[in-house]
Amino acid sequence: MKEELLVLISIPLYTILIGGEILLTHWKKNDAYTVKDTLTNVYLMLLNMGLDVLLRGLVLFVLIYFYDVSSSLHLFRDEGTVGILILYWFGLFIAEDFAFYWLHRIDHSCRVFWAVHVTHHSSEHFNLTTGFRSSVFQPVYRVFYFIPLAVMGFAPMDIYLMYSATQIYGIIIHTREVDKLGWLEYILVTPSHHRVHHASNIRYLDKNLGMVLIIWDKLFGTFVPETEPVRYGLHKNLVKKDPVNIVFHEWKSIWKDIKRPIGWKNRLLYLFNPPGWSHDGSTQTAKALREQQQAEEKKQKVERLEQKEISIEVD
Repeated sequence: MKEELLVLISIPLYTILIGGEILLTHWKKNDAYTVKDTLTNVYLMLLNMGLDVLLRGLVLFVLIYFYDVSSSLHLFRDEGTVGILILYWFGLFIAEDFAFYWLHRIDHSCRVFWAVHVTHHSSEHFNLTTGFRSSVFQPVYRVFYFIPLAVMGFAPMDIYLMYSATQIYGIIIHTREVDKLGWLEYILVTPSHHRVHHASNIRYLDKNLGMVLIIWDKLFGTFVPETEPVRYGLHKNLVKKDPVNIVFHEWKSIWKDIKRPIGWKNRLLYLFNPPGWSHDGSTQTAKALREQQQAEEKKQKVERLEQKEISIEVD
């Protein structure tokens, strides 16, 4: 019932915000929206929602099981007082946002999970409908990040409710039309932070992974502020953007890599190492690309200083 209320609230909210953004971007004559890209976002959302609905009963069964068998470990046993109730919901919010950070970080750092999540990053546009560009198969494994919450004593339906609520926030930060938000930049994941996350700029890759709170990124070294113009999309954007390839293109690339005669160790590394890893160095991870970029920038800086010193000596 609570989750249904969220849906009733979110639908008019999305309608107003998306409609307003479409009108604003049309007035500004920018390329934030295209019909094909928006339809792709809706298509991926429907696939994700369909799978989520199919698995909902199984996921709830798993969470209820762990909630029941771990009753002696529950942090919250009595929700009767207002203070405990507030603490319960605040604790669930913090715990779920923390769990999502690690879900999201692993999606970016392990190639087999990146093959699922990459669909969310495959658009070269960035607007509110990009938030609906779902990681289609994420409902299959998301439950494993929710199990610790059930063990801690958070009721399964409350876990789902909090996830739905934070998803609303996670969608409305997909916009180019909101500038930096002052002191909120230190606490929340803002549109500016999330533009960085969707960037293909090398210095921005795999950064700003939080859903609502940016503090996890700052604590665990994945935060980068928006300091240069953002190029949206993947490091290597898709050539074929048909409905099948947009979901399965990274799985096809994985199969192409592991079917080669490279030994079982390398095959496993292609599955579980970060995206871009290769046994022969033919492709690079985001970390390696960043280190290479930093080395080049340092070299250029030294060369500029040397040229400046030479010009001073000549003068």
